[in-house]
Amino acid sequence: MRNMKLLLAGALALAGSTVLASAEEVTLNVWTIDREEDPGYMYVMAKEFQKLHPEVKFNIKHVEFADWANDITRAVATGTAPDVAYVDNPNTPFLSSKGALLDISPYIKDSKVVDPSKIFPGPLSTVTWDGKIYGLPRGSNTIALYYNKDMFKAAGLDPDKPPQTWDELYETAKKLTDPSKNVYGLAFSANANEEGTFQFLPWIQSSGGNFDKVNGPGAVKALELWQKIIDEKLASPDTLIRGQYDSFATFNAQNAAMAISGPWELPRMSKDAKFDVGITLLPIPEAGAKRASALGEGNNVIFAKTKHPKEAYAYLEYMYSQMPRVWNEFGFVPSYPVEVKDPKWPAEYAVFVESMKYAAARGPSPDWAKISKAISTAIQQALTHQTDAQTALNTAQTTIEGIVNK
Repeated sequence: MRNMKLLLAGALALAGSTVLASAEEVTLNVWTIDREEDPGYMYVMAKEFQKLHPEVKFNIKHVEFADWANDITRAVATGTAPDVAYVDNPNTPFLSSKGALLDISPYIKDSKVVDPSKIFPGPLSTVTWDGKIYGLPRGSNTIALYYNKDMFKAAGLDPDKPPQTWDELYETAKKLTDPSKNVYGLAFSANANEEGTFQFLPWIQSSGGNFDKVNGPGAVKALELWQKIIDEKLASPDTLIRGQYDSFATFNAQNAAMAISGPWELPRMSKDAKFDVGITLLPIPEAGAKRASALGEGNNVIFAKTKHPKEAYAYLEYMYSQMPRVWNEFGFVPSYPVEVKDPKWPAEYAVFVESMKYAAARGPSPDWAKISKAISTAIQQALTHQTDAQTALNTAQTTIEGIVNK
């Protein structure tokens, strides 16, 4: 019955949208970072769309997030790009600027479903290039601080007063770390790819910097704090190689008392975490400092060389029409104003909606991958003591200036 209701809702949402009149069977090749079982956004959407349009078949390929940029770049170069794919929002301008994506502006012009003026500015900026639109956001996210209320109580901490500043985060992590029980105070990701940059950028921004100003005093202080947390084993040493998905698994398993991550973890956490969970906005340098949080999630795009642009756009349009569902089912924050009826995890929803007010797009820049690499390299160099934080960030700053000023 539930699936029937969802399909009916989808059919109603598509009334007046792109019409697929042809009975000719086509297959859309789709790439996604989603795992089919957890909870499989792209797989769910494809299954529902196929029931509405049996003539459209799907060949879905899962790509690991860490491999995605290299794999898609290679596919574009060799002419083997998919028809439709998930693209992380900072990578969309790069592909758009290179002519790899289909300009869907003409389709949007005739659509009764998609209204770009309603999309929040951050997500919209990531799909817009040279006045044209090259994708549709499937949802948005940002990051916040999760914490184990039961562990707070056991350590004599007030579970209703989580850390709000960097110093409070450090002190709280110290009190919650318990080597005898294999419990670290904090879990986060500082690996050598986009996830490390994604987690560190808000620390730069809340201290007055940005992606093009990464070596200010606040950014240095933030990286030194990360270094201190790793050195004192308040976070696991494999924080340097572990992505957000695996990092958060340690929180669910109660091997970390706090964790920095996003709303996409909520469906899994609701099944795996056997304790009382709290959540709060990402800590800031000191009381009164400005807040910041990275804009995450990505866009559904069509590659320029697709042989089935009409079917591909109809699929994008269907997914876009399902935005009212994305919070409860997939842990995404909606990218345009919708009514979320009876939101699951209401406290968490309120925090992430608040956090979206401070979430800025990474870039946007067609050279984001190079900028991100400079930042993640600096993080790795400092945390492994190849150099000090100031020197690492100075090197990153020089690299970034050469990129943005070219």
